[in-house]
Amino acid sequence: MNSEDNYQTSENPSSTEVSRRDFVTWSLAAGLAAATSSVTGKELQVSETEVDVKTADGTCDAVFIHPSKGTHPGVLIWHDSPGVRPVMRALGRRVASEGYSVVVPNLFYRAARAPVFDSSFDYANNPADREKYQRITAPFFAAGAAERDAVAYVSFLDAQPQVNKKRKIGTHGYCLGGPYVMKTAAALPDRIGAGAVFHGGFLVTNKPTSPHLLAPRIKARLYFAIASDDDKREPEVKNRLREAFAKAKVRAEIEVYPNALHGWCVPEDGVGSGGARQSESKPSDNKADAERAWGKLVALYKTEL
Repeated sequence: MNSEDNYQTSENPSSTEVSRRDFVTWSLAAGLAAATSSVTGKELQVSETEVDVKTADGTCDAVFIHPSKGTHPGVLIWHDSPGVRPVMRALGRRVASEGYSVVVPNLFYRAARAPVFDSSFDYANNPADREKYQRITAPFFAAGAAERDAVAYVSFLDAQPQVNKKRKIGTHGYCLGGPYVMKTAAALPDRIGAGAVFHGGFLVTNKPTSPHLLAPRIKARLYFAIASDDDKREPEVKNRLREAFAKAKVRAEIEVYPNALHGWCVPEDGVGSGGARQSESKPSDNKADAERAWGKLVALYKTEL
């Protein structure tokens, strides 16, 4: 299920010169490329715990995953539309095994505890499921809700003995979760050191609340992995991101994966698949690009956290 297909809006292309908008991106790309080639660390054993995170709006059920020994930088994962489910837990474990203490919150906690959707959910073909999705996600999309949540999630991480509070926190998101990476980095600029967005939606809109307009408040180093079909549908997004970050002097790399389709960074698990685009791809279809994107994430965190 890719809800972005149903409510993401198209934007007008921007005309800023490439030389101005790309200088930050080029320098960052070179650094990450070098770091990616050296990512060979041994994976660590991890522990996984169900937790409740107190927020300004209630109690969020979440998963906390961390190496079994020691203290480590914290990481916040913003999940995609289908929510917290086995594949998101697996991605959390993979990050933790690289040496991070990870929280994967249920973004839709105001409406229901996870799992929120199951394999029978069909956004595209079932009107009742569309109504359910809108009802469950509406509180999360409310103005200011995600920003309040971001503060609570980071506060939770900082309260855990497995988190090294002397190190910066990282955050990354998939699909629906993408824009909240920028919102988190802007809400907590002195705490967030790195962020990554994989096939994200709502990154650029024509509204005054568009996430890309938060660039002047961001201090973190950022990476954006854009699917080829997303880029074809909204080719101006990458340009407007580059312009915003270059103007704000935010270190950011925006990369289009020419052979990858939306969803390629999240393994297929069947949940919510009834609403997916026919063009959606998974790591099983494009393992090389999925692993390349993963390498970029690990390199970013190793460099900045």
